[in-house]
Amino acid sequence: MTPRSEAAPGRVLVTGHKGFTGRYVVAALRSAGYEVFGLVERPDDLESPGINLLDRAGVAGAIAEARPDAVIHLAAIAFVAHGDADEMYRTNVVGTRHLMEALADLPATLRSVLLASSANVYGNSDIELLSESVEPSPANDYAVSKLAMEYMAKLWLDRLPVILARPFNYTGVGQAENFLLPKIVSHFQRAEKVIELGNIDVARDFQDVRFVADAYVRLLSANAAGQTVNLCSGTSVSLMQVIGMMQEIAGYEIEVRVNPAFVRGNEVARLTGDNRRLRSLIGPLDIIPLRTTLEWMFDSRKTP
Repeated sequence: MTPRSEAAPGRVLVTGHKGFTGRYVVAALRSAGYEVFGLVERPDDLESPGINLLDRAGVAGAIAEARPDAVIHLAAIAFVAHGDADEMYRTNVVGTRHLMEALADLPATLRSVLLASSANVYGNSDIELLSESVEPSPANDYAVSKLAMEYMAKLWLDRLPVILARPFNYTGVGQAENFLLPKIVSHFQRAEKVIELGNIDVARDFQDVRFVADAYVRLLSANAAGQTVNLCSGTSVSLMQVIGMMQEIAGYEIEVRVNPAFVRGNEVARLTGDNRRLRSLIGPLDIIPLRTTLEWMFDSRKTP
């Protein structure tokens, strides 16, 4: 076990550290001087075999060994169109409860327990700018599982300094191509002439994964316990605007075809977030323009 470092600002356990977001969060934490641990058999060795959140005893053992000062919980099934709803609910709700139980059993008080939820919990709303006070109205199983996770986590507020983070859509190098923006970028990287999409009349508050990772790390040291916080830019971009940006970046036009097989029922039409609470907690936001993110993705086929 690595001894405690007096110079480090703290020991942070990151669940899902090998995932798309997790890799950027680990990098941001290390850049800020934190010691980073994982939900793995040997918590100080991020390459050791992982522990499933549904393994209650395994989760408890890893948490007890890591003795974190703070936690960033990213591990979840994060793909809205994931086909196994049972697995989604068990992982996102029951798995998170196992984590909370193990954290509450630690002898020392934690600084922060940040749980990654999702702005999908807002569902289809006619409110132009979605603040944290807007009543959730989830429109798919993924969003319901995340909202259920939030309600479950609130049962632990008297024992744990929980922060519920609701990131809006974000992307970056390394995100799987079954997500929308990486799919679009990859088509332009291959110079495809046609792209088939589903719901094209949608708009999203897209962000860069590096912005999200930075916000997560900054929230750990903010006075945010008990808060629900949007992570967003405050501006929505339509899917066709994204296509337009990519056409300018790649230097050619692509034909967009709607494939009925890709059209989702209950698709959220527009998601635009209010980031005033986030700004009040962590200070000025270093928001990365979507065009900059798309250029970064287009210019790199490699994961970080």
